[in-house]
Amino acid sequence: MNKKQLPGQTDDDNPEWNSEMFKQAVRLEGLPASLQGKLRGRPKAAVTKERITIRLSPDVLGAFRATGQGWQTRVDAALRDWLQTHSPV
Repeated sequence: MNKKQLPGQTDDDNPEWNSEMFKQAVRLEGLPASLQGKLRGRPKAAVTKERITIRLSPDVLGAFRATGQGWQTRVDAALRDWLQTHSPV
């Protein structure tokens, strides 16, 4: 607003707001419900997972972590697969 712009540090995609922009702004609650949902972030999953603490052997944990991003999902899939042929008791 009153700040002096430094050459080379301006962002044309995200300009600094001026008083006219503030006058035109609308609060989230003033937008249609369909648009509010899109702007609020990631939607809640239909099936959520439970956060737990589990102790695993270093070699098992290392093997899964070595597979990269998504390793926790792969641990979940491996346990689910194991349950198909074994009884947990």
